[in-house]
Amino acid sequence: MKLNEIRDNDGATKNRMRVGRGIGSGKGKTAGRGVKGQKARSGVSIKGFEGGQMPLHRRLPKRGFNNPGATILNEVNVGRLQEAVDAGRLDAAAPVTLEALIAAGVVSKARDGVKILGVGKLTARLTVEVSRASKSAVAAIEKAGGSVTQSLAATDGAVASA
Repeated sequence: MKLNEIRDNDGATKNRMRVGRGIGSGKGKTAGRGVKGQKARSGVSIKGFEGGQMPLHRRLPKRGFNNPGATILNEVNVGRLQEAVDAGRLDAAAPVTLEALIAAGVVSKARDGVKILGVGKLTARLTVEVSRASKSAVAAIEKAGGSVTQSLAATDGAVASA
């Protein structure tokens, strides 16, 4: 088989119907659109119209809310930090910041900051400077001999008590 021999199977494609070409064609005059009315005209599409019945998109309840002021954080597990240190992409001696995580390829976009989560094992001694960290992540980092500095006051979505 050669590239210039490739073609569709017989009957795989049909020629388009040329409408409005006289009554002898069987699709003359109104061209299969019936007579008059909105749908006989060009440029008409009645999306979501269900013949007068209440359309589905209006029958279903509205739900949810998009908070324009929400902080969107990158989530990084301590196990992922350990993988980056083991691979040599993250320097254990230098502080682990958002910029360091982007340079190491652990995080792709800056977003509003980073939250460290506690899934996985951590053996490297790290100094972590992030927006937030979960209690289990703080415990894992401190157990390995490191320290955590959080720039946003609240952790795990809990309100800091005064």
